[in-house]
Formats: sequence, structure tokens, C-alpha cells
Amino acid sequence: MTDQHEPRVAVVTGGGSGIGRAIARRLAADGLTVAIVDLNAAAAEAVAEELHAEGHAAAAFGDVDVSDRALVNAAIERVRTELGPPLVLVNNAGLQGFDKFLSITDETWDRIMAINLNGPFYLCQAVLPDMIEAGWGRIVNISSSSAQGGQPFMTHYVSSKAGLIGLTKALALEFGPKGITVNTIPPGFIDTPMLRDSESKGLLGGKVEDHETRTPVRRIGTPDDIANACSFLVDERSGYITGQVIGVNGGRNT
Repeated sequence: MTDQHEPRVAVVTGGGSGIGRAIARRLAADGLTVAIVDLNAAAAEAVAEELHAEGHAAAAFGDVDVSDRALVNAAIERVRTELGPPLVLVNNAGLQGFDKFLSITDETWDRIMAINLNGPFYLCQAVLPDMIEAGWGRIVNISSSSAQGGQPFMTHYVSSKAGLIGLTKALALEFGPKGITVNTIPPGFIDTPMLRDSESKGLLGGKVEDHETRTPVRRIGTPDDIANACSFLVDERSGYITGQVIGVNGGRNT
């Protein structure tokens, strides 16, 4: 992927399933060494084993709650020691929520903010010194198309993902002079375990397939669609793209 003699190290949070797993697999196929960070240790290890079986370099870092700064810092230190300095970061770990606005408790609000916004804040602070030292870095934040158009009964989630878009734009301006790009991908309707769980609870206003007719390209997105965009943004050749919101949504948001 690059002209480096040693593969660059990419950290993917929430890499044990869904979009995170697809991103981890794609970046590994691109030649990066992938650190799979996930709260679910078994899921992270399973993805690492998949990649090892395919001849890729990867390692699992499980039991990491991204809302805990101490756990984040410890995980990144392990990545640094075991794999090398992390020069690519994909903030993908997230928590969804469906609640009537007037029913949202402080605890629910704080938990969603802690994972979806505090987590990326902690991760960025943990890896940026390595990127600054290298004079090169790539950060991709996985936000949500709901932050662009809003979504009823998801005010806490939408607010956290809108904050992530703002974080992206601010970091891009501050760290662009250091050779570091920061972009965000707000996925549209993507077929993931989280989406299917929401479907099973009747939270989508119909079946997943019902939404195909509402999507201009007439299909539901896949995790690989997000992974492909992420691969593009972390590539050496994408150094002139920063602070951007790269929607991957089949045309649902333009």
C-alpha cells in the first residue's frame, strides 16, 4: 500500500464484528498490520485468527472499553510495544440507542456519549503523538448519516455522532500541518448485526429489505462498502483529503 519497508500499524476499534471486522479485513489485505481492539475479547481474537489464516499480520486487543481512558491508553501502549507505532486509527466502536427523548436518562445519555464521543477523543489523544513523530498519520472516524439528517427516538445517538463529525473537522485543521489527515465516514443503511438486532425489535419501521426501495441504488449497504471507503482514506495517495464527511449511503443523503 505504501513505500515503507515496514507495514504501518492500523488500530481498528470495534473490530470484532460488523463494519469494524470488514475494515480490519480490508486494511490487512491492503498490507497494514492491524490491531483489532474490541470490548469482546473472543470476537477480536476470532478476527485476528481469520487474518492470520490468510497470511496477514494482526493482533487482538480485547476487553477494551473505549469509554475508559486508562484501558485505552494501556491498549495503545500494548499495540506500540507488540506491533509498532500506530499510524492509522479507525474509530469505529459505537453504541446505538432508541428512546423517546423525554425518557432518556442521564445514565443512558452519558453512556452513549462516553462510547461514541469520549472514546474517539481518548483514542486520538493516545495515538497522535506517534503520528506527529512520524510526520504522517491517518484517522477515520465512523460517524452516522443520522447525524446529517436527524432521526427520531435517537437524540442521544445522533448528538454523539454529530459531535464526532465536529471533532473530525477540528482535528483536521489542527493536525494537517503535521502530515496527518482526519476524515469521517457516516454510514447509511448498512446490513450489520446491530441493524438486524434493531429490526428484530421492530425499531426500523419495517424490515431491512423494505428500505431498499427508499435507497437510490436500490440495495442495502454492506460492511465492505464502508471498508472500501476507509481503505481509500488511509491510503498514501489520499493525503490531500482531510476534514471531509465522506457519505457512504447509496444516495440516501446527498
